[in-house]
Amino acid sequence: MTEAEDRKPRSDEARYDPEITSEFAIPAGLDVPKTAGEPETTSEFALPEGLETPHTPGAEPEGSAFSPPSTYGAKDSLTAFTPATGVPLVSLVKDAPWQDRMRTMLRMPVAERPAPELVQRTEEEGPAVPRVLDLTLRIGELLLAGGEGAEDVETAMFAVCRSYGLDRCEPNVTFTLLSISHQPSLVEDPVTASRTVRRRGTDYTRLAAVFRLVDDLTDPETHVSLEEAYRRLAEIRRNRHPYPGWALTLASGLLAGAASVLVGGDLIVFVAAAMGAMLGDRLAWLCAGRGLPEFYQFTVAAMPPAAVGVAFALAHVDVKASAVVTGGLFALLPGRALVAGVQDGLTGFYITASARLLEVLYFFVGIVAGVLVVLYFGVKVGGKLNPDAALVINERPLIQIAASMLLSLTFAVLLQQERSTVLWVTLNGGVAWTVYGAMHYVADISPVASTAVAAGLVGLFGQLLSRYRFASALPYTTAAIGPLLPGSATYFGLLNMAQNEVNKGLVSLANAASLAMAIAIGVNLGSEVFRLFLRVGSPGKRKSAKRTRGF
Repeated sequence: MTEAEDRKPRSDEARYDPEITSEFAIPAGLDVPKTAGEPETTSEFALPEGLETPHTPGAEPEGSAFSPPSTYGAKDSLTAFTPATGVPLVSLVKDAPWQDRMRTMLRMPVAERPAPELVQRTEEEGPAVPRVLDLTLRIGELLLAGGEGAEDVETAMFAVCRSYGLDRCEPNVTFTLLSISHQPSLVEDPVTASRTVRRRGTDYTRLAAVFRLVDDLTDPETHVSLEEAYRRLAEIRRNRHPYPGWALTLASGLLAGAASVLVGGDLIVFVAAAMGAMLGDRLAWLCAGRGLPEFYQFTVAAMPPAAVGVAFALAHVDVKASAVVTGGLFALLPGRALVAGVQDGLTGFYITASARLLEVLYFFVGIVAGVLVVLYFGVKVGGKLNPDAALVINERPLIQIAASMLLSLTFAVLLQQERSTVLWVTLNGGVAWTVYGAMHYVADISPVASTAVAAGLVGLFGQLLSRYRFASALPYTTAAIGPLLPGSATYFGLLNMAQNEVNKGLVSLANAASLAMAIAIGVNLGSEVFRLFLRVGSPGKRKSAKRTRGF
């Protein structure tokens, strides 16, 4: 008997042994195929039998998870996965400004984005990924804290990452939180970093310097190392404001005086409105030094102009007391935050837009509280304030144009703009008021439509100047919308409410809200019209977000 025959009976005995009670025992009558002694493969990724895979002569290096496999062919792809309307072709022009190129790529799927051109990589292996992400977050923090829109902040962050070779980056911007994630491939661990924006300051000089830094990083002819970028960013943060505190207070007074002239005030009204606004500005600075929130700062700053107007009414001085209060409100209305909030909503950043608009609402409520308290006590002690004075505004075109330009100039100083941009924004504000006056006072068109058209021209010219100077559009648009702010409608709405005419007051406040929305939408629409029709440095069509139309 051979050795194999000697093993077989023992195997059969073990198989039919009744003492074996395990549920894993092989039942009787079941033949198990004999194996060659190889270990059993238990992975679910193992190739099943009968599936033949092509074998290449040499081993291929492992590529990116985002790249198609070597066996893939475009001719053999199934047409069932192609959209019915086809795949839109996005054209990227290298000569276009970096804002347009990065915005276009941000709206593309990750797999469709072109490979980055390694502009700033000075070493063969490139800079460390965490340091690049940290630099990106610091740049985004300065832009967001300076009042830049969420879409422009994401565009700048994406541009910085791509300039250092990080192509698969996804920035995310909310009102107070910045985050960015980089994942080289699906088989590598992602790197994510975040930063919280806790302080906000209005300094458009710093904003313009950050834009110049991003422009240098994205320029293929300008090589800026990571250490050099950190050094320039530190200098930007340490730079002092271009205008001292006393200049800001004086600009606040001149802004209020110019606004009072726009609504029919004379020289006495100009001086009174300027004094009230400067007193309110100093009180707001005092509250800020004590650490009070901005809500109370706006409340305190709104009281002195209203008190000056009530004092004129109680003294029976033959001046327009309403123009004094209206001029003081012009210096407080948060037009910058309103435009940024509406722009974020129109571009799809709804969380950031909601937070910005809620901030505007709180500031507006603080202004309302401060003015209402003063007007209520003024009416109680016998002050004669006439709400119908809103219907009587003297038409003085040359004086009003000069006042609008002065208002834009002082607004630019309050925003801490560069001195080279003050002249441009002053002219832009004069053009805005000229268009508004021609449409509303001459052509008798509704104030909402006139405001929207004038704000659209402000956005159009601001976008043109920003492309010409390779900078942000905010320094050329924010101060120029100052003459269009609804200061008089806000004041007369509050006055009606103080005189127990709630319905008229709500109508006037609704009119003020309509004018404010017309300003914000007009500025954004003017910028979009520039991208659509004026091809000066523009890549042409910009791929928009897909709309599902409800399905």
